[in-house]
Amino acid sequence: MSTDRTTDKTADGTATDDGWADGRLAVVGAGVMGTALATLAVGRGLPVLLTDVSEEQLERARGNVRQQLRHARLLGKLPKGPDGELTLSTSYEQLDSAAAVIEAVTETTEAKAEALGGISAAVRPGTLIASNTSAVPVDELAGCTQRPEDVVGTHFMNPPYLIRAVEVIRGPRTGDAAMAALDRLLTALDREAIVVGDGPGFVSNRILMRVINDAARLVAEGRAPAENVDRVFTGCFGHRTGPLATADLIGLDNIVDTLKVLHDRTGDDGYLACDLLLDKVRAGDFGRKTGNGFYSYGGTRA
Repeated sequence: MSTDRTTDKTADGTATDDGWADGRLAVVGAGVMGTALATLAVGRGLPVLLTDVSEEQLERARGNVRQQLRHARLLGKLPKGPDGELTLSTSYEQLDSAAAVIEAVTETTEAKAEALGGISAAVRPGTLIASNTSAVPVDELAGCTQRPEDVVGTHFMNPPYLIRAVEVIRGPRTGDAAMAALDRLLTALDREAIVVGDGPGFVSNRILMRVINDAARLVAEGRAPAENVDRVFTGCFGHRTGPLATADLIGLDNIVDTLKVLHDRTGDDGYLACDLLLDKVRAGDFGRKTGNGFYSYGGTRA
């Protein structure tokens, strides 16, 4: 086991000004979303345990949390403090002391099933397990755990420390106690829950992934460059961002993974990832996180 502990400002570990008295929040997976979720929780004064299999990934996450806290506060999206305590670990051993766990590993069924099985075995019965998933049905994920009634789906938008709304998915076996625990957690995080029913892609990605896929197809066909596809949405429809800029923010690798989940579970060929998306992912152009996607950052189309 390797444990690292870093604190800029510490909370007492048992309560915050937001009323979260349940205890420490654990986040499993220190990728883009897991790190951003840790930022949100620490910035709201919650003590956080962030776990990942990679010590190198955890070390990057520690620096990214500090950077994201500064960014969020410059934008007025997080209070000035005090920060919650951040503990880093490569082991699930400390999950037995967690009041709630958010699973935020890669959006593949295999990765999530493995993580959720390990989480379920490590936590105390009755501990909230929130799977941060963008497409896999919650009941399918709950079936990988020992106690499906403790599992609820949360689809935080990226970055969650800037976006208040959270798509919450109640599975058919999710219990009232889990929903109540999630409500307390989201209140402490100052997030707004939008509760929807279970099913592939839920509401958001059942619609959005098809739009992004079709937008990419239009670029590949030469109908319009990426900038003009997006300008139709921003200029004509009043959207804050177009579908391809949104795809770059989400990560084109995540888009392809989510499309696969949707196609596998619906059989709808509209969710077959188009060649342009697949080519960009094969080239390592995932969007903002790699510096190139449909756009290069700063600002010129790739």
